[in-house]
Amino acid sequence: MKAVLVGNFDCIENIAIKDVAKPELSVGTVRVRIQAAAVGFVDGLKVQGLYQTKDPLPFTPGSEFAGVVDEVAAGVNGFVPGTPVIGMVTNGALAEYICVPPGDLFVRPTGIEPEVGASFFANYHTALYALSARGKLQSGETLLILGAAGGVGIAAVQIGKLLGARVIAAASTEEKRQFAIGYGADAGLDYTRDGWREELKELTDGHGADVIYDPVGGDLSLQAFRSIAWNGRHLVIGFASGTIPALRFNLPLLKGGALLGVDLAQIGRREPDVRERVIAQLFTWLSEKTLVPVVGKVFAFEEVHEAFEAMTTRSALGKMVVRIG
Repeated sequence: MKAVLVGNFDCIENIAIKDVAKPELSVGTVRVRIQAAAVGFVDGLKVQGLYQTKDPLPFTPGSEFAGVVDEVAAGVNGFVPGTPVIGMVTNGALAEYICVPPGDLFVRPTGIEPEVGASFFANYHTALYALSARGKLQSGETLLILGAAGGVGIAAVQIGKLLGARVIAAASTEEKRQFAIGYGADAGLDYTRDGWREELKELTDGHGADVIYDPVGGDLSLQAFRSIAWNGRHLVIGFASGTIPALRFNLPLLKGGALLGVDLAQIGRREPDVRERVIAQLFTWLSEKTLVPVVGKVFAFEEVHEAFEAMTTRSALGKMVVRIG
């Protein structure tokens, strides 16, 4: 089979599609023929060796995929060959086949195309968990989303609207702001302009943001926290800017604000009941077409370099997807 291989942590241009052995089905696993896989911001960091953990070399990147069950090990229940599935793993998704434990798979709802399924799980799971379980976002509250046009941000725009919030989409270009507004944001905000906090103040009638959804980090995070509403909640999703901010403790005291971390990797282990509830809600919305996930640009398998470049240069609108099947 063919798979993307990272042989060295140097640059994206050096990753290659190579012929490798088809993974053997082992005890307690399911083999999936992959049809589409997502390329997220974390994947871009991993292939360059810039992520907080490093995968042993050589490795195949990609954590989210959609495909069809190819074969099931004896004793594994819930899946049969031909079942359309969505999966999330540590790595290995940018390949034609993958073997995973059944706990990493979910039956794909009827009518959900592979490209949609591959771009869905991490971003929307993060958004609903963060906004509902961590941020306790209430209908009628104001939600400020930083980096609102990327895959992480646009998921929060859609989930925020489903939860009844007034959504302000902060993004660096007019194209990105209009993209977010097109998916439900009530207003756009240019955070690259001097005085953007005054504009936010006007948009919220002096109230500030009740919840801040922040996958960006850096100085933008610090400035945003200074504009939080009383009893506001600032959700730390990630640091796409490459800089981890340092917040002075007097600011939460003066603002009555809370800083809340969101780590998708730990939810299943630490809050399994919450995870199941969030996933059930997402799949209900998917099945009802209440939620239609945003797919960014779709690339052919041989264009995997272009997908990574689009993601790492932060020019992406939505999440990049590579069509494999």
